[in-house]
Amino acid sequence: MTEWLAPAIPYLKAVHVTMLAFWCAGLFAIPLLLSRHGSVIGQEDYKRIRRLTHYGYIYVTTPFAVLAIASGTMLMFARDVFELWLFAKFLFVAALVVFHVWVGYTIVIVAETPGTHYSVDPRRPQIILMVTIIAILFFVLAKPDLGAIPIPDWLENPRDIQLPFDVPRR
Repeated sequence: MTEWLAPAIPYLKAVHVTMLAFWCAGLFAIPLLLSRHGSVIGQEDYKRIRRLTHYGYIYVTTPFAVLAIASGTMLMFARDVFELWLFAKFLFVAALVVFHVWVGYTIVIVAETPGTHYSVDPRRPQIILMVTIIAILFFVLAKPDLGAIPIPDWLENPRDIQLPFDVPRR
């Protein structure tokens, strides 16, 4: 453990969990709001929901995502945790990031495509998001021993091969 960061670890954990909770809450809320983009609502309601989804994504959900990832990265280095379960968790965090990008893409498509907009069915995105969050929680809380999974030797040991480009030195 990096000694000078040791007193900050509980605060880093608190920040990380809080940011992650708000990020996931935003990812649950925005598809529900997008499902209200039907042709049944009036123009004023459409503008209000459009603004709420856009600003909620840009100014709330995305900053929480960045802060959750940054605090998690700092926590990983502060605790010197480089276990296989953590890298399995990273796969699901990457899926969460892809989901985040999909939500942003959907917001843009709804806003900038002329014509009638059909409501997005929020059930499938909610299920995908729930499975991803449960998988992340499983890896973080259970910390399963994934040593039985065969990993190629070239991933576990340094190769002592020169990089194909020159590394700048100070």
